[in-house]
Amino acid sequence: MFNKFKELFSSENLLDTAFKTTLTMMEFDQKMYDAARRTLRESDGVELPLDIKKTDRKINKFEREVRRQVMTHLTIAGTHNLAPGMALISIVIDVERIGDYTKNIVDLATMHKKRLNGGKHEDMLQEIEKTIEEAFGKVIAVLESHDKKVAREVMLAEVEISKKAEAIIADIVAGQVEGMDTSDAVTLSMYARFLKRIYAHLTNIASSIVNPFPRISFREKKKK
Repeated sequence: MFNKFKELFSSENLLDTAFKTTLTMMEFDQKMYDAARRTLRESDGVELPLDIKKTDRKINKFEREVRRQVMTHLTIAGTHNLAPGMALISIVIDVERIGDYTKNIVDLATMHKKRLNGGKHEDMLQEIEKTIEEAFGKVIAVLESHDKKVAREVMLAEVEISKKAEAIIADIVAGQVEGMDTSDAVTLSMYARFLKRIYAHLTNIASSIVNPFPRISFREKKKK
């Protein structure tokens, strides 16, 4: 009986542990994104400031840990805290996907071999990158503070990010690639799409602070 009580008491801290693990995953994602971006955009080589694949494996391991921690908590403690537990499981899926897209950017850098310049799209590309960089910090902060105002700022910016990324891709598909060779144009198009997807997953995470569980990853439902 004592062991049962001990197990139940320990389970009360599992959601807190899962939450802290999720924050660690987000911090790893942020470092991976920064390293991948700098390798593609600021360097003519592919020497990374950190081991992307090793870090991604850590994120995958942490995702499994969060799932186990949430499942154990719900198994022992019942449906108490069901909604936040399910939300954490949803969040870590998005966190893991961000890691995958940073790996895709590293793959681009490996194939492209030289620093990617956005040509006539450079200013727009830098705006997208800056917004994503700021969004990482905001999302980590709102997970800790539950600041819905900041979470909404992240969510609202997705529309503009999507428009900018699609504008770059549309120009390239239409052949408007003055001063760019085929390698640059293809790489830029893929990079813009990866950036768009990274921001989409950041938005999904932010939505978990604003929306009830059934509407996570969707726009906030306006009150009538």
